[in-house]
Amino acid sequence: MLTLEIDIEGPWPDSTDWEALAARAAGALAVVAPELAKECLLVSLLMTSDSEVHTLNLDWRGKDKPTNVLSFPMLEREDLLDLEDSGPPEMLGDVALAYETCAREAEEKGITLEDHAAHLLIHGLLHLAGLDHEISPEDAREMELLEIKALALIGIADPYGDHGA
Repeated sequence: MLTLEIDIEGPWPDSTDWEALAARAAGALAVVAPELAKECLLVSLLMTSDSEVHTLNLDWRGKDKPTNVLSFPMLEREDLLDLEDSGPPEMLGDVALAYETCAREAEEKGITLEDHAAHLLIHGLLHLAGLDHEISPEDAREMELLEIKALALIGIADPYGDHGA
């Protein structure tokens, strides 16, 4: 399975083992998206503040606002699919989660912050794998179904509520 290099900054609460949650989410995703099960893959996960994600979003995407998750892929999908299962380390990319936005969205949805963070990490990892829900409705559905299947493996309900698992 891919290796997560995790940096957890305040304001993410210490009351949750975010590293264990991220490992569970990545492990479940590797089951439903086997291209992410490759041992050589490295992903940098930054769990930080809205302020930091806002800066990243402005600097890298030209969007002057925070968002829940950002993904910065470093491999093209074709290159990921062509990788051997093991070998020298390959940086798949970076994912950043914004605490305040994630916490607000979780509260609005009536779910735990942990469940929402797991969903957003899975979503971000799928973007690193070259999937994109903004291309077409078919691409969005493919990505959502993979998210639903991975989340079900770790006991988290369908976040979209309209597909069934």
